[in-house]
Amino acid sequence: MASQDVFDRPRDTAHAVAVQAAPCDELIIRTQPTTVDRPCQRKRRALAATILGSSMAFIDGSVVNVALPSIQSDLGASVAAIQWVVNAYLLFLASLVLVGGSMGDKLGRRTVFIAGIGLFSLASAACGLAPHADALIAARAAQGVGAALLVPSSLAIIGAVFEGEARGRAIGIWTGVGAMMSAAGPVAGGWLVDAFSWRAIFFLNVPLAAVTIVLAASSVPNSHKLDAPQKLDWLGALTAAAGLAALTYGLTAAPARGFADPLVAGTIGAGVLALAAFVAIEANSRHPMVPLDVFRSREFTGANLVTLLLYFGLGGLLFFLPYTLIRAHAYTATEAGAALLPVPVIIGSLSRFTGGLTSRYGPRALLTAGPCAAGIGFALLALPLARGGYWSGYFPALAVLGLGMTITVAPLTTTVMSSVPNERAGVASGINNSVARVASLLAIAVLGIVFVGAHGAPLRAVALVCAACAFTGAGLGAASIRSRPGDGEPPARDQ
Repeated sequence: MASQDVFDRPRDTAHAVAVQAAPCDELIIRTQPTTVDRPCQRKRRALAATILGSSMAFIDGSVVNVALPSIQSDLGASVAAIQWVVNAYLLFLASLVLVGGSMGDKLGRRTVFIAGIGLFSLASAACGLAPHADALIAARAAQGVGAALLVPSSLAIIGAVFEGEARGRAIGIWTGVGAMMSAAGPVAGGWLVDAFSWRAIFFLNVPLAAVTIVLAASSVPNSHKLDAPQKLDWLGALTAAAGLAALTYGLTAAPARGFADPLVAGTIGAGVLALAAFVAIEANSRHPMVPLDVFRSREFTGANLVTLLLYFGLGGLLFFLPYTLIRAHAYTATEAGAALLPVPVIIGSLSRFTGGLTSRYGPRALLTAGPCAAGIGFALLALPLARGGYWSGYFPALAVLGLGMTITVAPLTTTVMSSVPNERAGVASGINNSVARVASLLAIAVLGIVFVGAHGAPLRAVALVCAACAFTGAGLGAASIRSRPGDGEPPARDQ
């Protein structure tokens, strides 16, 4: 069972402060039993490389959201195509990130990290040069593959290079920079769109990637994991990707074609069958990327359901709110990016304080209160005030949403860590990361149906669905999470 000191850790560092970062990123860094081929002599340079690499992947999602109306106008793309500009990236990141982490464990974190950065850079250039929507979607898919390689390797490199108090300081720097990047990214991206073109946000990744590769090649040791599996679960990863792709395609096409259309019904059915096959593959695999036995823990299952519902709402809002502000309210891309600032600023500012609440009140109280607060934030966006000025309508809603997310993330990390044995904490945190990304993927597809079908007030309808998800998450948190780790049944054990 995880040690009780997990309650004390949130006091010292912020947790997953970047809005586009997934929960439990810090836990991935902390749970790295590694063997380093050679000691790292340039730790600051290695940390800089990991920060630059992971920041590119995290920020790329939020920055692209404010550029979508410009992309749609320039390329003459449909609403469904615009959804796929985001979902193609999320699809491959969500379905391959666990395999990407295993590749780093087996082949060496530096090798996989640099390969991911290189692929991400080439794909970014292809995005910037895309002549039409289909080419942009394909390039975004390649970006997602690159991100699936670089993100888990960057987190694991920090865990391998730093130990003890130095690791805590490194995590603090990583999360602090992540907070600043998360806040500045959409605003800077919007300015690039307004001042130059949406293509500039992709071309900017190329020089940043070149600097990252130089830093990593000259400083990062090629760490491995002693017990890394000999075979990677490619069958499981590809089945998950195919199932999510088919399901997402069907849901995205449904607003235009209707659910009775054979293509829509067929792809949704195929997606469900593929995901069922994925579960069967994982149940029978000797080296599954998602070991199903961890879900025997009620707390672990509950924490992941809360993550799925809450990040479903957050991912949907971050997609549809900037689009609505620009299209319906004539905001510039810069103004739309700045409008989102309350969420990352509040998360970054308050995480170190709200993290300490976990040790005082326990995760169940916070995983009930946090989603409730987020639900209120979503609901405020559905009120008539949200159709008025920014400061009277949108700002209060986003501030409350940011507070709800801040309250939620630290106890999510605590619960994930305490609900499984110590040796499974890394796997558990990786699963929770993937669930958060799958939630955003499904949100854009499902809420697209709500957005297109709600005549007159599409954002209001989206906000109400997001609020319902958050309140449901609060109920699940209250029902499935114990007050303290160790109360009730023991965590799942290896069989």
